[in-house]
Amino acid sequence: MKKLFALLALAGVANIATAAEIVGDAKAGANKVSMCIGCHAIPGYKATFPEVYQVPMIGGQPEKYITSALNAYKKGERNHPSMRGIAKSMSDQDIADVAAYYAQQK
Repeated sequence: MKKLFALLALAGVANIATAAEIVGDAKAGANKVSMCIGCHAIPGYKATFPEVYQVPMIGGQPEKYITSALNAYKKGERNHPSMRGIAKSMSDQDIADVAAYYAQQK
């Protein structure tokens, strides 16, 4: 019986740890945007894969918007193949950090 209570207590602690909200760190994000700046830092840039696509400037966008967009690419809810591949390679912490970095720009 003691083992069962110990197991339940451990499971409860694990759930609390996974339920913690991930907080973005803009300084950490600055080291994670190298794959972003090639397209998103060029005013008026148009990508040509898989079709001509106007690349949005994301600096200054709300953190929640960037996080939501990257998670949608990661889940396949948004269809741009390059962005889907990039987002799938990012952890939840990476997404939060990149979103924090771009949100603090003006």
